[in-house]
Amino acid sequence: MATQTTTAGTRESRQGERRVVSNIVRGSIGNLIEWYDWYAYTAFSVYFAAAFFPSGDQTAQLLNTAAVFAVGFLMRPIGGWVLGRYADRRGRRAALTLSVTLMAAGSLIVALTPSYDAIGVVAPVLLVTARLLQGLSVGGEYSTSATYMSEVASPGRRGYYSSFQYVTLIAGQLTALGLQIILQQLLSGTQMESWGWRIAFVVGAAGAIVVLWLRRGMDESESFERVAAEAEAAVEKGAGPARGSLRMLLSYPRQCLIVVGLTMGGTLFFYTYTTYLQKFMVNTSGIAKPTAAWINFFALLVFVLLQPVMGLLSDRIGRRPMLIGFGVLGALVVVPSLTLLSHTSNPVYAFLLMVGPLAVSSLYTSISAVVKAELFPTSIRALGVGLPYALTVALFGGTAEYVALWFKDAGHESWYFYYVTACVLLSLLVYIRMRETSDGSPLESEDRD
Repeated sequence: MATQTTTAGTRESRQGERRVVSNIVRGSIGNLIEWYDWYAYTAFSVYFAAAFFPSGDQTAQLLNTAAVFAVGFLMRPIGGWVLGRYADRRGRRAALTLSVTLMAAGSLIVALTPSYDAIGVVAPVLLVTARLLQGLSVGGEYSTSATYMSEVASPGRRGYYSSFQYVTLIAGQLTALGLQIILQQLLSGTQMESWGWRIAFVVGAAGAIVVLWLRRGMDESESFERVAAEAEAAVEKGAGPARGSLRMLLSYPRQCLIVVGLTMGGTLFFYTYTTYLQKFMVNTSGIAKPTAAWINFFALLVFVLLQPVMGLLSDRIGRRPMLIGFGVLGALVVVPSLTLLSHTSNPVYAFLLMVGPLAVSSLYTSISAVVKAELFPTSIRALGVGLPYALTVALFGGTAEYVALWFKDAGHESWYFYYVTACVLLSLLVYIRMRETSDGSPLESEDRD
C-alpha cells in the first residue's frame, strides 16, 4: 500500500511539473513574439530611418527613430497600469491575450505605412501611433508575464522558471536579428531600405495570430484564482479596496521604491548593451551593418543561454548576492568596454567587448522578474510589478539610445558611459540595503496556504 501511495504521489508530482512546463512554454512563446515585434523596430531602424523622416545625415535620422523609440516607452507605464490592473482583476491569461493583440496592431501599422516621400508628415505620425500601441502592449506584457511565470512556477525553482521571461525576451531580439541577417543575404542594401525591412513587421503580426491561439489554452494561475475569490468577498463586505487598484498599490510604497531602485541601473545597462550597441558599432566604431548584426546575434545567443543558468543559481544562493554582483561588476565594466569598442572595428574584439558586459547583465536580467514578483501579494502583484517598473524603464531604458546619440551629436559621446555607470552605482546601493526576496516572500506563503 505504501509503495502504491508513493508511486501515485510521484506520478502526480511529475504531472504537476509537466503542467508547469506546459504553461511556462505557452507563456514564453507569446512573450517571444511580443518582444520580437518590439525589437524589430530597433533592429531594422538602420534601414527604415530614411523612409519615415526627411533626408539628412545618418546620425540625425537615427536620432529621430531613437526619439520615436523613446516615445513608445512613455506608453509603457500606462500599459503597466491598465493591463496590470486588468490582470489583477480579470486574470493573467486574459491580460496576456489582450497585450499580444495590441502588439500585432502596431506591427501592421509600421509594415503598411507609406514612406515620408509619399505621404509627408503623416508617415512619422503613423510610426509614432504604432509605437504608442506597442508601448501600451509591452508595458502590460512584462508585468503580467513576470507575474504569471512566477505564480505557476514550482516552489524552490522560481528563479529558474522565471528566467525564461528574459530567455524569450532576448530570443525575440535574436529572432529579429536573425531575420535581418537572412534578409541581408537575400536582398541588396537598396532593397532593404526600400521595402525589405517591412517583411519583419509582417512576420511579427502573423506570429501574433499563433500566440492568440496558444494563450487561449493556458491555465490561469492557481494563486490568482484563489486570491481573487477571497478578495471579491472582502470587497463586497467593504473590508478593503478592490484588487489591482492604485489605492491598494499605495499600501506598498517601500516595495514600489525598491522596484524603481533595482530597475534603474539594470534596465539602462541592458538597453545600452542590446538595443543601442548595434548602432554604436555602425555609427561610432565604423563596423559594417551586416557585420554588426552578426556580432550582436552571437553575443545575444550567449546571453540567452546564460539566463536559466543564472536563474538556477539564484535558487541556490539567493537573489540579493547576484544583484550585488551585477552592481559591482556593472559599474566597473561600462567605461572601459565602451571606450575600447569605440576605437576598434575588429569583429572579434567587438564581440568580446559586447559579450563580457552581457554576461554581467545576466546576473540582473535572469532574476529581474521573480525579484519584483516576490515583493507583492497576488491581489496587487501584476500592477505592483508593472507600474513602477514601466515608469523606470521609460525614464532610463527607453531614453538610452536617445541620450547616447544626443551626447554623440554634441561631441561628448564618452559622457554617456559615465551616465550609465552612475545609474548602476545608485542601483547597487538599493541591492546592498534590500532584504533577500526569496525568504518569506508572499509567493511562498501563498503556496503553503
